[in-house]
Amino acid sequence: MAVAAAACALMLTPLTACGSSPQGQQDDTKSGGATNWKAPTADLKRIPDVGDRLSAQIPENSRQVVAVYGVGKNSADSTVVLYTKHGATWDTTGSWKAHNGRKGWTTDHHEDDKRSPVGVFTLTDAGGALADPGALLPYTQSASIQAPRYWSKPYWHDFDYVIAIDYNRVKGTAPNDPTRPLGQSKGGSIWLHMDHGSGTSACVSLPKSAMQLLLRTLDPKQHPVVVMGDKATLRAA
Repeated sequence: MAVAAAACALMLTPLTACGSSPQGQQDDTKSGGATNWKAPTADLKRIPDVGDRLSAQIPENSRQVVAVYGVGKNSADSTVVLYTKHGATWDTTGSWKAHNGRKGWTTDHHEDDKRSPVGVFTLTDAGGALADPGALLPYTQSASIQAPRYWSKPYWHDFDYVIAIDYNRVKGTAPNDPTRPLGQSKGGSIWLHMDHGSGTSACVSLPKSAMQLLLRTLDPKQHPVVVMGDKATLRAA
């Protein structure tokens, strides 16, 4: 839906991905399954529950992985785990309840399908409506990132802090840069951002404390990536 103000896109451009208006959406994230999942913590030689194909897409020089484990293909519930590599093993740095696209996940994302894309994506740029909290990634503060105030109040702070997921975007630009190398129909403006308690239009949302920690921890020198999808697809891929 095209609107006059931008959230996950620039002002005066159509909102895409997590930028479509949440008004009138139902909260379909009540299962709570994500809260029962616990990340393994000892002697991890690889990222848990990620199959060979996706594991092979994690760059050799990446030492920080944000893993998003969706509860199910059609669920908006997920768990986010931050893994940090020390030597040859991965350690669990943090784990949080989170949300993804309100309709779940897809391996063929298109604009406005309300599903988050499955895959491995780099994390190179951050920003938000609020001032830089000490991010290591390049951070762009801009009022154009702020959620529109005609959205219902629980959504107003969604984009106080964001980390751009490098799906169909140009690396090294502000998160709300509208350029879509794969074309508009493939969606874009997919971010890690603040949680409002239910599913998103395609982004992954986390508590404020988690976003602050990620911003202060994800280091471009460590080549951070996000590995994301529902747990069954992640394991099979």
